Amino acid sequence: MLEASFLNLSDRPAADAAVSVWPAWKVRDGGGATVWFGVRLEFGDGARVDAVAVVSEGCVSIEDVRAEPALSLDDLASLADWIEGPLSEACGIGTGPDADGGEDGEDAEGGAGAGAGRVRSGWPRGVEGQWLIAQKYRAAQEAGTDPVLAVMSATGHSRRRSLRLIGQARDAGFLTPRRARR
Repeated sequence: MLEASFLNLSDRPAADAAVSVWPAWKVRDGGGATVWFGVRLEFGDGARVDAVAVVSEGCVSIEDVRAEPALSLDDLASLADWIEGPLSEACGIGTGPDADGGEDGEDAEGGAGAGAGRVRSGWPRGVEGQWLIAQKYRAAQEAGTDPVLAVMSATGHSRRRSLRLIGQARDAGFLTPRRARR
């Protein structure tokens, strides 16, 4: 039986987990559709996380999460990293003919359509990508728009991942530090 009070996803190796995703139901509305998926993350020691994900207009969100043992807030934040790949594959996001490792935005029907999500067209990684993120961030600030949304739009990543990329650009010295270090 499980003895830990929290699941501690960050301490667990990915090889110890099995992620399964299945379509739960679909509702057509006008020209699009909203699709719900069941997601289960299971570990060999009996620990388990069940979630309900919703895909609508090319966006994926999590509606419900249940875990045994409970998730800490850090675990909840890292849950997306554990289920992102299998959920994207099941949703049909990034499985098109020009997919580059599961990163193209497509709708829940499996093809690029009117509700297609953002498309990542070979965004560079490493220092070059960090520099470009800093450029997008600064341009949005100067234009008076939300810099995080500008990075999200440019990279096609979620808000959480875009914030992480912005942090990496700060750490690399391309953006000013968020707060003074003591």
